Amino acid sequence: MKKLLAALMIGALAVGGLTACGQEAQKVSGKEQPENPGADEEDEENYETGDASLDNPRNQDDIGEKELLVVSFGTSFNDSRRLTIGAIESAIDDAVSDDYSVRRAFTSQIIIDHVAKRDGEQIDNLKDALDRAVKNGVKTLVVQPTHLMDGYEYNDIIDELADYSDAFEKIVIGKNLLSTDDDFEAVIKAVTDETKKYDDGQTAICFMGHGTEADSNGIYAKLQEMITADGYANYYIGTVEAEPSIDDLIKAVKAGGYKKVVLEPLMVVAGDHANNDMAGDDEDSWKNRFEAEGFEVECILKGLGEIPAVRDIYVAHAKETLAEVK
Repeated sequence: MKKLLAALMIGALAVGGLTACGQEAQKVSGKEQPENPGADEEDEENYETGDASLDNPRNQDDIGEKELLVVSFGTSFNDSRRLTIGAIESAIDDAVSDDYSVRRAFTSQIIIDHVAKRDGEQIDNLKDALDRAVKNGVKTLVVQPTHLMDGYEYNDIIDELADYSDAFEKIVIGKNLLSTDDDFEAVIKAVTDETKKYDDGQTAICFMGHGTEADSNGIYAKLQEMITADGYANYYIGTVEAEPSIDDLIKAVKAGGYKKVVLEPLMVVAGDHANNDMAGDDEDSWKNRFEAEGFEVECILKGLGEIPAVRDIYVAHAKETLAEVK
C-alpha cells in the first residue's frame, strides 16, 4: 500500500509510516467504526475528567507556510488529553523550528463531537485540519501520528491525505511509536523505568493494550518477547480487544505464583479503556477479574504520553521526518 501510494503521488507525497493507535477503530462492513461507540459519553459520567479549558486544541489560524500536524485518535477525558496528547504536542513544538506551526487533529469524530457538546471545545478532525492548512496557505505539511502501530486507521488516513496531494508542495508523514526495534527497546526502557519500584519478584506488572484484528496486533507478542528477553520476567502484555487476552494474562500470572498485580494502560491516553475496562467496577474489568482470582490489585491510570521518555520518541520521529523535507 505504501509503495502503491508513493507511486501514484510521486513528487507530491512522501510516505513514511502512518499508523493506527492503541485505541483505534474497528472495521465494520468495510468502514471504520469507533470501538464501542458512545462508551466514553456513557461511562465517563462516573468520573471527573478535568477542565477542558486547560487544554490547547491547537486549531488556531495564522499557521504560516510550514505546519507540523500531530494526528491522534483522541480522548474525551480532559486531564488525560492534556497530560498525554497535549504534552506530546508541546514537546514536539518545543523541539522543532519556529518556522513550523504545530497543530492538532483527531481521527475519532465521536470524541470530537462529545467534547464539543459537553465542554464547548472545538477540535479539528483530519479534514478540518487539512482544510485549515489549505486556507492558511501552508506549502509544507509534516504529519506526525501518535498512534502505536499500523492498524485499520492507516488506510483511511492515507486516503484522506491523498485527496490533498495537489494542495501542498510537500507532505511528509512521520513514523508511529513502534516502528523499529530501537523504538520497541526505547518503549521497554521507558515503561520499565517508570514501574521499577513494583518489580519486587512478587508482583506481576501487566500492561493493557487495545488490540486489533489487523496483522499489526503482532506488536504485542513482539513486545512481550523483547521485554522478557531483556530480563524483565515479571512484565506481561495483554489487550482488551484481541490477543493476548485477559484470560491469557490471568493464566500466566497464576503460573508465576505472584501475590500482587499492577495494571497500567499500554495506550497513549488513560481514557475509557483504562478507567473502565481496566480499573472499572464492572465484574469483567481487569481489576475485578484479577481480584476474583485472589490477587491484590493496584491500577495506575497513566497514559504512555505522560512518560517523558515516550514523548522523546515522538520528538525523534518528528525530527527525522523534518529532515526529509530539507
